[in-house]
Amino acid sequence: MPWIFTPDFFSQIIFPWHDTMIPAIFKPLINLFDAMDKTWNKIAADYSFHCNGCEDNCCKSLFFHHTYIEKYYLLHGFNALDHSKKEIILNRAREYCNKTFNQAKEIKSLKIYCPLNENNLCLLYRFRPMICRLHGLPHELNRPGYQSVKSPGCDAGLFNDKTYIKFDRTPFYQKMAQVEAYYRKEIKMRGKIKESVAQMLISK
Repeated sequence: MPWIFTPDFFSQIIFPWHDTMIPAIFKPLINLFDAMDKTWNKIAADYSFHCNGCEDNCCKSLFFHHTYIEKYYLLHGFNALDHSKKEIILNRAREYCNKTFNQAKEIKSLKIYCPLNENNLCLLYRFRPMICRLHGLPHELNRPGYQSVKSPGCDAGLFNDKTYIKFDRTPFYQKMAQVEAYYRKEIKMRGKIKESVAQMLISK
């Protein structure tokens, strides 16, 4: 069943980490991310899957993100970096966008590393968006009135040779929509967003 927020959900929710450095407006997102990570880790363990990187590296994939709260949470982490590191990342982001979003070419993944990737590690791993957390495992989406849509996992997991373990992303997407609606209302933000991490960084 999808999560349902009561009107006072955001004022009564309890946060065990007491991180005063994170603005309170991001706490519902952090709770959601924590639930995603726990679910992903459990299912990965059930598959005996350990991500050690591969040729089809997800950090080289072109992912678009669709919520403002994920964007500004990522930027919150980015802004905490020192100036020199931020400049290095921004230079990478500009280069990424110049190559990927050249108007003379069709937009497609060029298998360029995300500007936040350094030595095969994410510099803002704690702040990474939803799709970066959920990618890799076989999963399904169940929209009301539509047939269930199942997607395979990454090649590194060799999941075609394994029995499918149910991983329904639908509740996470539903709750993200609720968290985003709350955030937009609080900051009075309208309009759609469709940006890669590189675009998020340089369009702030």
